[in-house]
Amino acid sequence: MKTTRGYIYVLLAALMWASSGTAGKALFEGGMTPFELVQIRVTLSSLLLGLVLAISPKEYLKIRWKDVGYFLVLGVGMALVQGTYFFTISKIQVAAAILIQYLSPFFVAFYSILFWKERFTGLKALALLLSFGGCYLVVGGYDLELLKMNRLGIMVGVLSAILFAGYSLLGERGMHRYRPWTVLFYALLFAALSWHVFFTPFHYLKAGFSAAQWGWLLYISVIGTILPFGLYFMGVNYIRSTRASITATLEPISAGLMAFLFIGETLSPLQILGGILVIAAVILLQIRQEQDKLAPILIRSEKK
Repeated sequence: MKTTRGYIYVLLAALMWASSGTAGKALFEGGMTPFELVQIRVTLSSLLLGLVLAISPKEYLKIRWKDVGYFLVLGVGMALVQGTYFFTISKIQVAAAILIQYLSPFFVAFYSILFWKERFTGLKALALLLSFGGCYLVVGGYDLELLKMNRLGIMVGVLSAILFAGYSLLGERGMHRYRPWTVLFYALLFAALSWHVFFTPFHYLKAGFSAAQWGWLLYISVIGTILPFGLYFMGVNYIRSTRASITATLEPISAGLMAFLFIGETLSPLQILGGILVIAAVILLQIRQEQDKLAPILIRSEKK
């Protein structure tokens, strides 16, 4: 039951992230830069989540002083993930940008096996290969001209994938000590502080954004940040980083559909095939999980 809940949390997070990517693309087309968007996103998100947790009956805001350094690293990681993510979206298709970022399961799996001694099964390897193949097709790896045109976007997207893998693993470590919402709040808080140090502080207060733009920024902060990151951390709590990161690759499929419906982006048949491969990878993981749960029951039945 907890495992199923974990998958549901991650899938909901993927859908919400997908909608925020499409909303971000629309803001870029209206003249907003990726760095402005990210600075506002993490600032609004940390303020809103902080207010909610402050009036909560539980002590969500309480952390140990010795863990401040950990949350600082996590927050800088989040700042870099979001900056590279939205920069990639500003350069190439929404679905393609997100799919590149979801090469991160390879980095998550590699680290987990190397340092955390996590078991690496053949089925998990197949799921990773399907996920990689899907990413390759969706970003147009077969089209050399497409790769040439979007070289900078693709390079930053790969960097975003590496950063997202590290962020996922760091987040899982924090949840051994704190609730998911506590980890998320301090990650957002230190991400916001980082953006105000390395980018023009409070630039957004005098940028003259319209009411509609602020509405989309609020949407991205709540639906595209607070809720999905919180759900993702809750999912990781149940199904571990490797499974969660592979499951979340459903995000670009949703993003591609939303981008097609709302801002007119289209995908070729081979790119659609890539999306199908990603979905297949997630289904394989779910089947394996069910087999793992049934195995002890079957063994007991045979003994009887």
